[in-house]
Amino acid sequence: LRHMNMNCIVIDDDALSRRVIEEFVSRTDFLELKYSFQNAVEAINVFQKNPEEIDLIFLDIEMPEMDGIDFLNTLKNLPQVIIVSSQEKYALEAFDYDVTDYLLKPVNYSRFYKAVLKAKNIFETRIKKDADEIFIKKNSALVRLKYEDILWVEALENYVIVNSFKEKFTIHFTMKSIESQLPSNYFKRVHRSYIINIHKIDRIEDNSIYIKTAEGTKAIPIGKAYKDRFMSDINLMGR
Repeated sequence: LRHMNMNCIVIDDDALSRRVIEEFVSRTDFLELKYSFQNAVEAINVFQKNPEEIDLIFLDIEMPEMDGIDFLNTLKNLPQVIIVSSQEKYALEAFDYDVTDYLLKPVNYSRFYKAVLKAKNIFETRIKKDADEIFIKKNSALVRLKYEDILWVEALENYVIVNSFKEKFTIHFTMKSIESQLPSNYFKRVHRSYIINIHKIDRIEDNSIYIKTAEGTKAIPIGKAYKDRFMSDINLMGR
């Protein structure tokens, strides 16, 4: 399962100010500098080629050719933007564009860090909301697995097996840690050794849950300690 850094770009025609922000980015472990531009026109061309690659823009307002506000006006689906400006007077206009923060030059690191922490929180909230998949290591590759393709997760001694309709993936994770990474609107713990995708239940009989696989139907036991909670969750869902 992945931990994600934020890819960012700096757009500022003032070389000294640009270097300061680049240096601050390099000191911040969750930020990765992808590009640095001295004008907004260059940035627009790169941004339009790969918009999903950029998570955060540090943007100066007063620049020749195209200023920061023009830049904000030109782009659709902007990522998060932190304005870095020597003038306070653009702040109101900038916040109309839903910018994450507004830094006044000269910027010190503690103020910079406060702004990027805010951006990181917004970024992580969006990712959780948008996410419908996890990445699982298979051999040396990362395999993308959508939540809806996971049928159940089964614990063995010091690893877990993630079962999809046709495949199994063995990962070195504890049940507790994988349970915390999977969304509870899909997945419920039903036993010390099993987490199931509730959307994949075929039927529930006695103390077993039946889930269809490529090989037939798999019976998964419901543990005593989990039964009441699980049944009330299922009833809440109008099943």
